Amino acid sequence: MRFRLTPRETSFYDMFAASADNIVTGSKLLMELLGADASARAEIAERMRAAEHAGDDATHAIFHQLNSSFITPFDREDIYALAGSLDDIMDFMEEAVDLVVLYNVEELPKGVEQQIEVLARAAELTAEAMPNLRTLDNLTEYWIEVNRLENQADQIHRKLLAHLFNGKYDAIEVLKLKQIVDVLEEAADAFEHVANTVETIAVKES
Repeated sequence: MRFRLTPRETSFYDMFAASADNIVTGSKLLMELLGADASARAEIAERMRAAEHAGDDATHAIFHQLNSSFITPFDREDIYALAGSLDDIMDFMEEAVDLVVLYNVEELPKGVEQQIEVLARAAELTAEAMPNLRTLDNLTEYWIEVNRLENQADQIHRKLLAHLFNGKYDAIEVLKLKQIVDVLEEAADAFEHVANTVETIAVKES
């Protein structure tokens, strides 16, 4: 454990943890979406929208705290980057659910389930990691594993694109499904951005 000689604002840690917990909620809603019928999907989209709004509120709270704090637990630009990337994850997950509902997608390609499983695992790891920002202990395995998951997500995404372009789907359906799988890939990228920012913080503060 590292000891500090200067006081630091502790509420940031709680807010980052709350943001990450909200992302876990979002990932669970994505999992629900997979087996849901059209009417259930609309209700899931409403809950996801509420979770996304909660994520926005958490991000605004972090920025407000940052602007009103003289001393911060780590560099201001890293706080901005971390909060922004956490917010991006929720935005992308909410967008994916919304697109499924708006486009009235009847059946998602099989690989989408794998994409969402990767996101759910990354969400769990991120929620477990955020409380450790207080001490910066036990974080190395977190960012290594999230980077591995992002590489896995890249492979799944490429296979999905190959599947979409194999001639099975008509052109309009390809456009709809590609937009959804692309947004899920962006969510995976955002998880990696969070992990990379945590690594940067740990290196600076060590």
